[in-house]
Amino acid sequence: MTFDELKEKAHALPLKPGVYIMQDAKNTVIYVGKAKALKNRVSQYFQDSASHTEKTRAMVSQIDHFDVIVADSEFEALVLENSLIKRHQPHYNILLKDDKGYPYIRLSVNEDYPRFSLANKVSEDGARYFGPYGSRGATWEIVDALRTALKLPSCSRKFPRDIGKERPCLNYHMGQCAGWCRPGMSQERHREAIDQAVRLLEGKFKEVGEELQAEMERAAEELRFEKAAELRDRYRAIELLGKRQKVVAGSLADTDVVGFFRGTAKSCFVVLHYVEGELAAKDWDLMETPMEEELSDVLSTLVSQYYGGRGRLPRQILLPCEIEDEVPLTRMLSEASGRRVTFVTPQRGAKMDLIRLANKNAEEEVARWTTREERVSKLLELLGRMLGLPKPPMRIESYDISNQGADDIVASMVVYVNARPLKRDYRRFKLKDMEHPDDYASMEQVLTRRFQRYVDGDEKFRDLPDLLLIDGGENHARVAEKVLAGLGLSIPVFGMVKDDRHRTRALVTAAGREIGIQQNQAVFSLIGQIQEETHRFAIEFHRQQQNQRVKGSVLDKIPGVGEKRRGDLLKHFKSVKNIRAATLSELETVVPKNTAKAVYDFFREEGTTP
Repeated sequence: MTFDELKEKAHALPLKPGVYIMQDAKNTVIYVGKAKALKNRVSQYFQDSASHTEKTRAMVSQIDHFDVIVADSEFEALVLENSLIKRHQPHYNILLKDDKGYPYIRLSVNEDYPRFSLANKVSEDGARYFGPYGSRGATWEIVDALRTALKLPSCSRKFPRDIGKERPCLNYHMGQCAGWCRPGMSQERHREAIDQAVRLLEGKFKEVGEELQAEMERAAEELRFEKAAELRDRYRAIELLGKRQKVVAGSLADTDVVGFFRGTAKSCFVVLHYVEGELAAKDWDLMETPMEEELSDVLSTLVSQYYGGRGRLPRQILLPCEIEDEVPLTRMLSEASGRRVTFVTPQRGAKMDLIRLANKNAEEEVARWTTREERVSKLLELLGRMLGLPKPPMRIESYDISNQGADDIVASMVVYVNARPLKRDYRRFKLKDMEHPDDYASMEQVLTRRFQRYVDGDEKFRDLPDLLLIDGGENHARVAEKVLAGLGLSIPVFGMVKDDRHRTRALVTAAGREIGIQQNQAVFSLIGQIQEETHRFAIEFHRQQQNQRVKGSVLDKIPGVGEKRRGDLLKHFKSVKNIRAATLSELETVVPKNTAKAVYDFFREEGTTP
């Protein structure tokens, strides 16, 4: 279907709740969404794309046709959308990577030395299966906690084949493994530890705990204090494991706290699980693309996917912001759990502190799993898409003019490569033949000199930028385009438009089209940093020129005129020429009377010239 045909079809949809299914030319489902009113929601995709995110524009460009399913209510639309997303895994939907069903813990009891692993389903292979549990990440934490508490092996060695062949690994020396690869470690002792693990997975924490307490007391009575301390630590680990397993199994957590962090290259969704007021477990999912959608939309989708289909749920879920689907989601989760599940969006107090903690955890996971190269690559890709560039702007040049009257008009050229300042390529320009300040003429002269040097083959100006940023508006950008065209060069040019606080709020083309950058913090931060650095470099050069001009000035010959008063005079009168022409009364408004008289007399002595 053509774009106009899609638009016409969207306008013909009913004003009823339902689900829409976008498909490409190969009939692949690329997006599934829900709507309170199908006509209104679907029509938005085929209107002016200026308000769309880059992701939405890319998705719309792939739509060949779409289908809709009308629902009786918004609640039914939510349930249907959740089901269709899980079935089709559409490319443009926000998806939890870990949403692959609920995992089981598998124990290979038919081996001499049984081991734990994870399985997606129960198989008839003679192994023991426990679960299903909530997510793979949290379930692995249960297995790791069991291994640590009971000092079971986690290495790749095979038993009994590898017993005595090598020295014990680092886990043994760190006290995390009993060293089952050592000669003399009996198979029966290993089986006892496995039997304890099985009872813990069956929920018999009290029984195992009582056994450990009794064994710990016997060891203390026999003065085997090291053994007693080891059993005490194991008891505490098992006590914490019991709370953690309750949460991962999905059973009656008091509170879940949702956190989210939107990074440059990745984003992270975090759920902290609390049982009886104590943090028992953390579940998280890393998404390889930064989320461009509104936070409320992102959370609505992720919360629906994460909790949908779980039978046992927490009593309350704390969210960092309100979500539009709160009412139907509350109903869906309450019906699934058989009791009311509530959403809370705290604004202050202890619950808000929990939200901050969850958000901080999400941020730390993003930082841990993202390299600087990934962040820079995603950032420059995004900037390139926002500006419609043919490729990411790996080299960015930025220009600014600094002047104070007609004297010492200067310009700065700052270079960023891979989102970092490349100071060896910075350049400074002193404007020539400027009778009065003129930003446009100054910018034209600077850019002409810079790019003419490139055309002439000057080694210091041999690299062309992928993006040219000019401190100013569309007129400045127009001047730059004129210079480039005159030299036969084609480089994307944008002016940096500032807000009331002197921060770059948007980039503007020579034709006057503004591209807002404030909605993306990473882009906003990078452009703001470039603008500030360009301004700083220009101001620094301007001050150096001023200092050089006044150094050794004729004013230094006048008794009573030191550095401060010389600066005051130049600041007020702008030049030595104006000071020479000033009346005594005018001079007295700037410096003390005796100094003013000395200046006035100095310039009126015969043969003295400024």
